[in-house]
Amino acid sequence: MLYLTLRQFEYVSAVAHSGSLSAAASQLNVSQPSLSVAITQVERRLARKLFIRRRGAPVELTDFGRDYLAQVEEIISLARQLDDPARNQRATAGRLTLGLFEDLAPLHIGRLLNALRSKLPGAEIRYRIADFETLARDMLQSRIDLAVTFDLGLDASFLRRPLASVQPHALMRVDDPLAGLRQVSLRDLGQRALILFEEGLSVRHVLGLFRRIGAEPVVRHRVQALEVMRSLAAHGDGIGITYAGSKSSCAYDGTPLASVPIAEDFAREPVILACPLDGAKSAILNPASQAIVEAFGHG
Repeated sequence: MLYLTLRQFEYVSAVAHSGSLSAAASQLNVSQPSLSVAITQVERRLARKLFIRRRGAPVELTDFGRDYLAQVEEIISLARQLDDPARNQRATAGRLTLGLFEDLAPLHIGRLLNALRSKLPGAEIRYRIADFETLARDMLQSRIDLAVTFDLGLDASFLRRPLASVQPHALMRVDDPLAGLRQVSLRDLGQRALILFEEGLSVRHVLGLFRRIGAEPVVRHRVQALEVMRSLAAHGDGIGITYAGSKSSCAYDGTPLASVPIAEDFAREPVILACPLDGAKSAILNPASQAIVEAFGHG
C-alpha cells in the first residue's frame, strides 16, 4: 500500500521552490495550515526532516530534503507524461537551447549534449555558455530554455532542480605548506592572497564565505578563465578558489599543481537545473530535464 500521494509530492515541490509555506499555499490554492500539516505528515512518514522551518525566515531544504526533492520531481514529471501519453511523442521534435555556466561547461557539456540527443532524437539541440547574469536574462527572454548552473543570480522567477553539491577547492603550488593537507579550512586561507574569478556574483559569493568567519583576505588576481587561475596558482602567485574541479594535476603549461578541498560544509554549493516559471509547460522540457538529471546520476 502506498501511504504518500502525488498531491503530497506536489506540496513538497511547491514549498521547496517557493521558499515559503504561504507562497506555496497560494500557488496550490490551499490554506497554509493545511499545507503545513501535509508537509509534517510526509516528514513523519519518512521519519526525516525535509525542511528547516524558522519563524520569519525562508523555508530551507535539509540535505536529505534536496535528495528527496529530486526523486519527487521525477515522479511528478512521469505522472504528467502518463496523464498525457501524446506528450512524450510531441516532445521529441522541436528545438532546445541549453545554457551552461562557463565554469561548469568544460566538465559537463559533452555528456549533457549526448544525453539530450539520445533522449530527444528528433529535436535540434543548441547550447550557450555564459556567466550567471547572462544565463538568467536569456532564460527570461526565451533565448535559453533551461540552464545548468550554480544557484547564484536567480530570483523567484525560476524553477530549480538540484543536480549535485560541489565542494570548493583551493589551488596552490605543490610545495605550499597547505598542499599536503587532506582538507584546508577557510581560516587557513584567510591570510593568503587569493586568485578569484572576475564574475561579480562569484567574487561576492567567495568573499562572503570568508566574511562568515570574520576574515577579509586580499584578492591579488581576478581572472576570466580557470586555466589562467590554475597557472597563476601553480607558480605561487596566490591561492585560487574554484568550484570547477579538474582531474588534471598540472597547469596548462605542465607545472605541477595541488588542489585541496575546502573543509567547511557551508561552502558547498548546489549545481542546479534552472528554467523560468513561464517556460516550465513547454513539452520538450520534461524529457530534456529528465535526461540531464539522469546524466548527473540521479536517474
